[in-house]
Amino acid sequence: MNKKSILITGASSGLGHAAARKLADNGFYVFAAVRKICGVFDKIENIEEIQLDVTNEQSVKKSFSYIEARNKDYPLWGVVNNAGVCIPSPLELLRPSELRQHLDINVTGHLLVTQFALPFIRSTKGRIINVTSGLGNVAVPYLGAYSIAQFAKRAFTDVLRRELRHSGVSVSVVQPGKIYTPIWNKFSTAGQAILDQSVDERWKLYEKSFKNFLVANQAEGYPFNLTEDDFAQVILDVLTTNKPAAHYYVGEEEKDFVDKSRTLNVSEIDAWFDLQSPTAEEFKKI
Repeated sequence: MNKKSILITGASSGLGHAAARKLADNGFYVFAAVRKICGVFDKIENIEEIQLDVTNEQSVKKSFSYIEARNKDYPLWGVVNNAGVCIPSPLELLRPSELRQHLDINVTGHLLVTQFALPFIRSTKGRIINVTSGLGNVAVPYLGAYSIAQFAKRAFTDVLRRELRHSGVSVSVVQPGKIYTPIWNKFSTAGQAILDQSVDERWKLYEKSFKNFLVANQAEGYPFNLTEDDFAQVILDVLTTNKPAAHYYVGEEEKDFVDKSRTLNVSEIDAWFDLQSPTAEEFKKI
């Protein structure tokens, strides 16, 4: 059969799920990686759900042993590092375990998957896609852990692209704008749960601005002008173009956000987020 295969992490729902279906509909065989097999791709041709926890090296190793066994019929030609997590919190109150979780899933896990994939992809002269965010260009208050992880992922991508420049393997970043997926509601729910469960007195300092941030973030997303299919189409474009670029945006709003972060100076960016931070009067109360 010898059909090119693509591994997509974080494929159980949202962007990864949409990309898996798009690629399968357009001639690729897809290994849809999920932490827990849930049958979301049952009876869908050219998609195979495989269990893979990017934070667990043994899980990744086991998954690639399976991919290797299937490699004759479905040679691994591409990886879409899409798995991610985002939990809002002011840095002063961020638990170290939460930062580790962001880094394990959004950065270290993608490095681990890429390391296991590279021997296959070098032999097929394939492609690697890292899904990132505009928060890899500008750090946003209350999204510190996520911003830290996204900055790290951009650095990981840049270094990988330069190291593999003459290998025949392309490395691209895809930055999606605001798209409604299950993670959107999880984000707001997680933020509210942090407020509801906290007994730390320091939360009084951040409570008002953090609540405003959660409300504004939810409001800014509606109406969503982009869809999961818009994202999936960009992923397909990267995998089918003759010469993939290093950087892709999903939506003009995302490109404008990144361009703005590059043209403003540090003081202007700080002022950009001024209303998203506690006031001087609030600090005096502590």
